[in-house]
Amino acid sequence: MDFQTAEEHQLIREAVRKVCADFPDEYWAACDAEKRFPQAFYDAMAAGGWIGIAIPEAYGGSGRGITEASIVLEEVAASGAAMNGATPLHLSMFGMHPVVRHGSEAMKQAYLPRVADGSLHVAFGVTEPDAGTDTTSITTFARRDGDRYLVRGRKVWTTKALESERVLLLVRTTPRDEVARRTDGMTLLLAELQRPEVTISPIAKVGRNAVATCEVVYDDLPVLVTDRVGEEGQGFRYLLDGLNAERILIAAEALGIGRAALRRATDYASERVVFGRPIGQNQGVAFPLGEARMRLDAAELMVRKAAWLLDAGQPCGAEANMAKWLAADAAFQTADQAMQTHGGFGYASEYHVERYWREARLMRIAPISQEMILNFVTEHVLGLPRSY
Repeated sequence: MDFQTAEEHQLIREAVRKVCADFPDEYWAACDAEKRFPQAFYDAMAAGGWIGIAIPEAYGGSGRGITEASIVLEEVAASGAAMNGATPLHLSMFGMHPVVRHGSEAMKQAYLPRVADGSLHVAFGVTEPDAGTDTTSITTFARRDGDRYLVRGRKVWTTKALESERVLLLVRTTPRDEVARRTDGMTLLLAELQRPEVTISPIAKVGRNAVATCEVVYDDLPVLVTDRVGEEGQGFRYLLDGLNAERILIAAEALGIGRAALRRATDYASERVVFGRPIGQNQGVAFPLGEARMRLDAAELMVRKAAWLLDAGQPCGAEANMAKWLAADAAFQTADQAMQTHGGFGYASEYHVERYWREARLMRIAPISQEMILNFVTEHVLGLPRSY
């Protein structure tokens, strides 16, 4: 067991920090307030080849793994960009993972190079109004019509739908009451998104407002059979490859937000003088920040383990879920303590910690709630009876 940081990983961190240095907290605060997609930042990261870091070299990427992708996203979030900066990137990273693993050669040749160079935005369409975590209850249906499918249904929480040319869309191709297992009969399609058969409506939300999250309605959207990922009816199995990667990348972003919040809090605690002394000299202020650091470092170990397992092709469902739970919990606790450390000023946008706090809160409910992760761990790790 070797805990020494690989030289390549340190070089990645330094290079990403250099890009992020041109986009300070003020840039992200403005993007969030104006609900403006951070196109300049996205273009800079694309120019550096970071979006395609986990795409094979044969398709224009860097051929690295989720470990390297997680390091990129952690550094982006830690720069102060938080989720507003990480989300535009991670959807192309984890969202295309099922295509890398299960897509046809023609599909890979057609789409992966454009994802790698940043010219193709991809969204992720799974959740529905009546089928959130209960993915097998989706009703969006794709009816076969010759060499194409016609998709009808409604999705919610489709992030980056306004900017995306394509969406990795989970649909039913066999009704649930006609399959032996509820996970059967679902199919993944890499569908066009900016078409007249598609209606996209942004959802008003509390944070991460530089990147719109949308309700998307599909009204007989045609999708070529050649844009199907893998075999018909096997979509749920393929989706799991992307979901484990998503858990790990979200966990890495949570670590980054926690580190940004902790940096702001410790700087403020050192500089803010009350009653003739820096507030950080008081244990009531210092100890919670020390605890926050320990929680973040402990969560990081599980993130690294989960990423290593995934890149090694080993089962990592438990570790990926644990990493997300631990990192989301540590990040929000840290951001909340940063607010507390700043006192009344923590509520002011000028100090940025309220933005970290809003974005860290999201990670405790999305893309999967902490409670559902506990359900997974108690059933699949501890062997206890299923609770739902």
